[in-house]
Amino acid sequence: MTENTYILQIETATPVCSVAISKNGETIAQVEADGPNLHASYLTLFIEEALERADVSRKDLHAVAVSKGPGSYTGLRIGVSTAKGLCYALDLPLIAVNTLEAMAHGFVRQKDNLADISSILVPMIDARRMEVYMAEYNEQLQCMKETAACIIDENSFANQTRDRYYILFGSGADKFETLFENRADVQVKMGFRNAASFFDSLAFQKFRQGAFEDVVYFEPYYLKDFIATTPKRR
Repeated sequence: MTENTYILQIETATPVCSVAISKNGETIAQVEADGPNLHASYLTLFIEEALERADVSRKDLHAVAVSKGPGSYTGLRIGVSTAKGLCYALDLPLIAVNTLEAMAHGFVRQKDNLADISSILVPMIDARRMEVYMAEYNEQLQCMKETAACIIDENSFANQTRDRYYILFGSGADKFETLFENRADVQVKMGFRNAASFFDSLAFQKFRQGAFEDVVYFEPYYLKDFIATTPKRR
């Protein structure tokens, strides 16, 4: 293995458009913005800016890592297409990281998010109305419940032991603050945003293991089929 491993990381699963450069599994530069419909216009610009901030050229890169989903159909499509294009052009391997797993890693890094008692971490991505894409992890980041699309109501997360409680975070969790305000066993952490830096260690681990995707056939993990709608006639 080379002395230093540089990986370009792309996160577009939510309205956050985020790009990071990592060196040996640690982020050294990051560019991001949060807002609707940013990815198509800003992703390539953010990549160039991140490379410049890290003082790294494209020829220095060893891999491209992308958040594979679940998440926004359009955002994932743009992120994965861009990542695959760079891999083709630069002859680099493609690494895919589960978006919810990366969110759990990013959440644990923020130590003030964790309570004194054991918690079940529930990263959530908004899937409209009361539905979310979610998974469950313990504080050691072991997956306790696999990724799924779930409809949340006041009875959700009711079957647990008294010495543990749930922490909900991510774009899908914010809308449940009022729903669970009277539940002592469920806490909603508001304002958590996705970031490409969250999967630097995950991407580096996959690089060392040679866990690469087939650039030709790889597709994002949409979880649900995309359904196109047409405007109603007035």
